[in-house]
Amino acid sequence: MPHLTLEYSANLEQFCEISSMCSVIRESALGTGVFPLGGIRVRARRCDHYSIADGRPECAFIDVEIRIGEGRSLEVRKNCTETIFAALVEHLGDLFERIPLGVSIELREISADLSIKKNSIHKWIEQDKPAAGE
Repeated sequence: MPHLTLEYSANLEQFCEISSMCSVIRESALGTGVFPLGGIRVRARRCDHYSIADGRPECAFIDVEIRIGEGRSLEVRKNCTETIFAALVEHLGDLFERIPLGVSIELREISADLSIKKNSIHKWIEQDKPAAGE
């Protein structure tokens, strides 16, 4: 884990490459050193219908939701949130100067008692690693 969901207003597609935003978010999550490679999931959801602020059609938004398993300290969770947010804002560059844009991020813990999962990704990643000395 984590699962990172990027929700964005459809009008952003004319200014941003959404796939590259997903990659920046994935790489920044991995760069925190907190999450296992095989557990990171980033997905983007385009919102075609939205109304922002005073209703101007050029207003745009990005909202990132991070869901992680329980047990990490507040300091670790805060650092992860700030690191991912900073990477996203840096990636957006001067977009804040070009369009009215709101960006938000929130981290939530998932209850271990209410989360069921099965994951073979870790096994496949390990199989692809070169053996020692190769």
